Amino acid sequence: MTIAYVTTGPDPSTTKDYAEGYKPNPASPEPPIQMISPTSNPRPVRQVNKQLNVAYAVFFLYVYGGMDLAHSSGWNQTLNTTATQVFKCSWFIGVLAGAALSSLTMTFLPKLPFYVLGGLMQLTGSIIFTCKPFDYGCLLAARYVAGAGIGLITVPFLIHSAEVATDNHRGVSGSMEQFGLALGIAIQVIYDTQWVDDKEASVNEVHGIIGIVFSIIGLGMTALSIESPIYYLRLKQKEKARKCHQTLLGSFNHSVDLEFEEVQLYVAESQKRTFWQELWSSVVPFIKLLLYRGFVAFSFSLALSESLIKSTLLTEGSISCWPVTVWGLVRLLGVLVAQASLDKLGRKLISLVGLLCMAILMLCMAVSYANPANVLHTYYMYQVWRLGVAFQAFAGLFVCSSSVYLGEAFPIRVKPFFVGYIIGFEQTIHIINIVGYNKGLENFFYHYYLSVGIILLVGVIFFGIVIPETKKITLREATKRFQRFLNMRLF
Repeated sequence: MTIAYVTTGPDPSTTKDYAEGYKPNPASPEPPIQMISPTSNPRPVRQVNKQLNVAYAVFFLYVYGGMDLAHSSGWNQTLNTTATQVFKCSWFIGVLAGAALSSLTMTFLPKLPFYVLGGLMQLTGSIIFTCKPFDYGCLLAARYVAGAGIGLITVPFLIHSAEVATDNHRGVSGSMEQFGLALGIAIQVIYDTQWVDDKEASVNEVHGIIGIVFSIIGLGMTALSIESPIYYLRLKQKEKARKCHQTLLGSFNHSVDLEFEEVQLYVAESQKRTFWQELWSSVVPFIKLLLYRGFVAFSFSLALSESLIKSTLLTEGSISCWPVTVWGLVRLLGVLVAQASLDKLGRKLISLVGLLCMAILMLCMAVSYANPANVLHTYYMYQVWRLGVAFQAFAGLFVCSSSVYLGEAFPIRVKPFFVGYIIGFEQTIHIINIVGYNKGLENFFYHYYLSVGIILLVGVIFFGIVIPETKKITLREATKRFQRFLNMRLF
């Protein structure tokens, strides 16, 4: 038997007929392999940088402001002139005056002139400190001038930082104020306690030289700041507003039009209301933030500084030691942790944790001072400076959110007035702390820590009920949340 196997022939689509038979079509050459190296898109980084340009510029100006804040709060141990009560209060009085002036004039002026004028005033104060380090009158004038410069900067910046940053970066932008102040405090505390009197340069000259450096850097960087689109929309200059918005977010950002519509809606809603309607709707946010920002003044005061200095002198024999250096640095560390968390974990929870720990630590320090004789006992004074170091770390966690909230809480028309008033109230508390300490009795620390600790503890409960969480929501929605009295959510 013969078995025949039938198989298929070549595919006619792959052959051509020739006289000598067929030839298969040659296979088409494979395309060359292209090696594509992954590259990251730098645009988001550039966008963030543009949104934070003004924050970076003002940061350097706040560093010198933080040095003056510490200088007014007891960290002038090697001062070449007598630190009178007026001398200690002068910087805070200057800040109060500058904040009042800027709040009254910024409604019809762009923000850049305030930054430039404030930076120039700080530069002037620094130069006076450098040129006249032993003249009390000149140093006093320099502190008034530098304080007024910080006041001129603060109100516009807190409003500006909230308006130019996106919902995901508003926390970082606003908290640059406290970051700069904390760095300035650390610099002043460390060099003031480590400085040796027999060095060639006076401590006041060094204070002025550092101020000159930071003021010049800050002034130079103000040229990179971008005006808020809201300012131009209020002037009916829509094209300028759109151009500013595109510069902040980038022309190729797909959400630029959507976010610009949100900004327009924010301005339009404000223009529909009268000034008195916005004023009335701001009463509840004003009460909340007046108390909230007032607590910031308790986080760094003359009483806290003198308590640490005296307890360290008793236990270590000198303030040129590591506990003081750590005390100056931990606040900066706390601020950095809070700043990194504001736009990720939220503002409210981390701030309340910091405030709760501040209250507990302050009450613990009050216990250490309960008996006036404890100020002579090494054991109790060890506890005081250790508690003081921990207090500054948690103070850094608390203070950052106050700057962000001030830029979010109020409607457009009345925002400068309320922010300016609250900043002035904060300076008033600083002045009261100085006057109260100078007139305090032997057991001043016990009464101070006990009363302030109780106030902070009550504040934790109150703010836990009324302060809203504003992470990753629009500025318009954040303002509405502040107008509600109850805000129970922690995150």
